[in-house]
Amino acid sequence: MEGLPERAATRVPRHRRAVRLTHWVNALAFAALLISGVMILTAHPRFYWGETGFFDTPAAFELPMKPILEDLWVRAYGRNVHFLMAWAAVLNGLFYAAWGILTGHFRSRFLPARRELAWTSVKQVLMTHLRFHNPSSASGYNLLQKLAYAFVVFALLPLLILSGLTMSPAVTAAFPQLFTLFGGRQSARTIHFLLGVALSGFAAVHVFMVYLSGFRTTTAQMIWGEPRSHKEESE
Repeated sequence: MEGLPERAATRVPRHRRAVRLTHWVNALAFAALLISGVMILTAHPRFYWGETGFFDTPAAFELPMKPILEDLWVRAYGRNVHFLMAWAAVLNGLFYAAWGILTGHFRSRFLPARRELAWTSVKQVLMTHLRFHNPSSASGYNLLQKLAYAFVVFALLPLLILSGLTMSPAVTAAFPQLFTLFGGRQSARTIHFLLGVALSGFAAVHVFMVYLSGFRTTTAQMIWGEPRSHKEESE
């Protein structure tokens, strides 16, 4: 009615609070795991297949770097930080998985609709990404985003965690089946490294796509749930 203040439109957050919380916990844990993982790797940048492996045994492959053996405290510190942040990531992931299943988040966000699987839709999404156009959608994730996030959440991260746990004697003493799953402790270490590289690549592409979508707006959506206006920021 004329003379009455207009009611503000209800703004639905693009990302729910649980998603935002677990996202940033996971981001911090991943950064700590990446740095500490490199600290551990510098002492022995060789990878093997099977149960055992050392400098005098043939390697499946090795990184072009000289092992740093002088500062062993760096490796010890890195190992402590790595396992501590790994458990933080595991607990955060379990909470996210339970929440996503109970609320239907995975079904609504990651499951492609039938129309998205049509060739015309697939072609449009592919061309948008190949031309580095803005891939964002106000209604949710596009097909490639859904497939990528589903692969990371349901395949890459679980295998990364399990292969890491296989390197722990305490864990494998309780669950020796992990040796069968990965083919030995050194095989698990090699797989863990390769999966870590894959996850780092995903993170790099993820940040690049955030930049294409508008870094400030997209980051605000992940912090506050929706973009904040200049007026809101000044209040």
